[in-house]
Order: sequence, then C-alpha cells, then structure tokens
Amino acid sequence: MLPARPGAPGTPLPRTAHCVLVTRTGTGDAIVEWYAGAARDLPWRRPGVDAWAVLVSEVMLQQTPVARVEPVWRRWLERWPTPADLAAATPADVIRAWDKLGYPRRALRLREAAVAVVEQHGGVVPADVTDLEALPGVGTYTARAVACFGHGTAQPVVDTNVRRVVARLVHGRAEAGNAQAADLHDISALAPADPERAVRFSVAVMELGALVCVAGTPRCGVCPVRDRCAWQLAGCPPYDGPPRRVQKFTGTDRQVRGRLLDVLRAAHAPVGPGDLEAAWDDAVQRSRCLDSLLVDGLVEQTADGLFTLPES
Repeated sequence: MLPARPGAPGTPLPRTAHCVLVTRTGTGDAIVEWYAGAARDLPWRRPGVDAWAVLVSEVMLQQTPVARVEPVWRRWLERWPTPADLAAATPADVIRAWDKLGYPRRALRLREAAVAVVEQHGGVVPADVTDLEALPGVGTYTARAVACFGHGTAQPVVDTNVRRVVARLVHGRAEAGNAQAADLHDISALAPADPERAVRFSVAVMELGALVCVAGTPRCGVCPVRDRCAWQLAGCPPYDGPPRRVQKFTGTDRQVRGRLLDVLRAAHAPVGPGDLEAAWDDAVQRSRCLDSLLVDGLVEQTADGLFTLPES
C-alpha cells in the first residue's frame, strides 16, 4: 500500500507547494525517461520535420484522432510542402484535400494562415508565440505547440491530456474541469530545467495523458510517476463535478454539413438543389445547414442558383 500523505484524504495539496515538491523530486525527468521508451512513432515527431509540417499536424489534430489525421497529413504535405504552396491553392482544392477530417473551417483557416506566413514572414513559419497567435486560426495551444515542437523552444504546452495529468498529479483531482490560466504555470513547474529536456517534456507529458493517464480508467499501474501522484496518494477520489456531456454525431447539423460537402467535393461542376436533396431528406435541416456552409465560406452560390465549393 502507498504511504498516506499528510492531510485529509482527497484534499488537493496547495498549488504552489506541490508543484515545488514534484519539481524537486524529478517528476519531469521521470516522464521524459518514460517517453523515450513508450512514445508512439508519429510522423510529425520525427527528426527533420519542419515547423510548417508541425503546424499542419496541430491544426488537423484538433478534435480529430491521430489515426484519421496521419494519412491526410501525409497527402497534404506531399501536395503543399511549404506555406507558399498552400497559399497559392484555391479554397476548393483545400476543402477537397481536407477530406473527412471534420470541422472543415480549419482547412480554410490553415490556408489563410499560410497566406499570412507568406505575406508577413517571408514564407517561414515564425517561432515567436505572439507572432504565431496572430495567424488566422492559431490559438494559444497551437502557437506554443509549434514554437516548441516545430522550433525547439522550451514552452509550456497545455492540451486536454496535459490538463488531466496536472489535475491528478498536482492537484489530486480525477478530472481537469475548465481550463485555467494557472495551467501554464503548473506545467512549467514540472518541466526539467534543461531547455532540451524541457522541450521533450512538453511532448512527453502530452503522450502520458494520451496513453496512460487517460480519461475514465487510467492505466496507473504503468504510470512512471504513480508514486508521487497526488490523486493516487489521496486514494483516487472520484470525479465530483457536473456530468460530462457526451457529444453525439448522428443526426446533427455537423453530419448534415458533411454530407452536403461530400456531394460538392465529388462534383466536377456546380450542382443544383436537387442534387443536394439526396444527401439528407429533412428539408428544413438541410436548408439550415446549407445556409451555414454559405455563411462560413465553405460553399458558394452561383448567379443561376447552383452551389459549388469556393474557387477564390
């Protein structure tokens, strides 16, 4: 049995006190060492992959599983290996190449980011987090991920997996809850002092959350920092927050939008309303989703009332 920790079971330790403790006891280094033998072989992590390829991967991986992203990422980089290549593409080509990754507005934002990189940064993806955050569709997480994984600068990089690791390891909570500004401080306190190891740590702790410290039933038996985890030491108190909302897909507007885009991707010329009726039989929902695609710039209507992917 693990030794009891001073204080009431299930009570999270003070934020600063525990961060200092786990840093002094080499938690970050232990996670880096674990990663060396447990990491998945993902193509965007390999030596020689540049910041542009990392940016593409990070945008594609937003709310999309690795297995679905990898083949599309490979095809994308073969076709558009630099920001300038993508900036010269039409929106229609980009939407088609996005295939079925979902949330296709990301494809348009990525193209807009490529245009900004060409016009404002000479075609080179910037390394500065502030410059990256100024690119279309690039938020705080993506900017820090590109600076860290693409340019090798030590940055705290916090995604859902990292927040869950921090919630358990540092604060003794089963789940992370809402994002907080303090998350960056927490993960920084765990990182090794050596800059190169700090870069490795940023991806290592993300991998720990993806493979071991998973939602629901974590694989604590193989966790490299189980002996210093505040959640374990508190007796693994259950999650006591609001019920988690499970996202459904079948029958949603997301599904309908995808069906409509499938028709337009496959078409070699503008299509009429009748062609779109076959994609979804609920006329009200179909019309609503078509309107939203027009508003988002994913579809254009021609002067004669037909529909097509945008060419400019």
